[in-house]
Amino acid sequence: MIVFGVETSCDETATAVVDISARRILAQHIYSQYAEHAPYKGVVPELASRAHLERLPILAAATLKDSGLTWPAIDAFAATVGPGLTTALVVGATFAKTLAVAQGKPFLAANHIEGHALSPLLAQDESGHALAAAFLEENQPYLLLLVTGGHCQLVNVTAVGEYQTLGTTLDDAPGECFDKVGKMLGLPHPAGPAIEKLAATGTPAIPLPHPKHDKSLDFSFSGLKTAVKDLLAAHPQTNPADMAASFQTMVAEVLARKTGLAIAQTGARHVVVAGGVAANKAIRAALQQACAAAGAAFTAPPLVLCTDNAAMVAYAAGLRRTAHLSTGSLATAVLPRWPLGTSPQA
Repeated sequence: MIVFGVETSCDETATAVVDISARRILAQHIYSQYAEHAPYKGVVPELASRAHLERLPILAAATLKDSGLTWPAIDAFAATVGPGLTTALVVGATFAKTLAVAQGKPFLAANHIEGHALSPLLAQDESGHALAAAFLEENQPYLLLLVTGGHCQLVNVTAVGEYQTLGTTLDDAPGECFDKVGKMLGLPHPAGPAIEKLAATGTPAIPLPHPKHDKSLDFSFSGLKTAVKDLLAAHPQTNPADMAASFQTMVAEVLARKTGLAIAQTGARHVVVAGGVAANKAIRAALQQACAAAGAAFTAPPLVLCTDNAAMVAYAAGLRRTAHLSTGSLATAVLPRWPLGTSPQA
């Protein structure tokens, strides 16, 4: 099955062509709307929607050309219908539905979070292929740590479409905190890469609270964000690099500690991290150490599959299709809130 995917849930406009059975990305393009949102230090939904409208036709044509295929060769068209920004989701879903109708092919409604959850199975590196083979052919579950701008969850993945949420954030997600702390430090949007770069020049010596330091698998980051704000207000001469390093180190420590607890509670033998925040090298290193200490294998997808992309959208929708699970229809409306593991409405 060859699936053409579209992703427009937030501020990345992306298209991709994926061979589902071969677990191979034939072509993909991603446009990150940094320039559009930089003046506002955050994502403006209306600007995001306009940028999607402008870029999608260009990216779709380039992706199809790079894949070496023609429209009739595409077996299905998939788009993220949730969760995400309503107006942005409408743009991508409408675009993909139009292509599906024009070609007389199925439309597949994709869950953005499920795309992240299954993206490591599409990884092109050696560990990614090993995990995909074990999961798809031997049906072995894995423990997923999903860390994005809007989500932070520990999920037990037992099969495509079967997810048990073990813990979730009670307030802010890590990516959201990175953006807010970056704004406090006067860094450009998006703040995640900027904080990582700045932290490399600082020392993590500033004492910060360890939020939600208990035995539960839930997360909390709002207190950490507030502590950074209060410290900067009380000590305006604080070295920004040291604060960036201290904040990043604490986030990594929290994620690694909770993941270690989840391994102990579930007996997981394989841990996967996915989502935009998974691109942070310090966080990856802390998670890798926690997994090694617990005797669990660790997999992180390539950086291009960590941030929002259409390859994961096409792949997740295609896997659901081949597993005979619900993939919605042309009547499926966008779902700004769509819990992982639930089916689309139509």
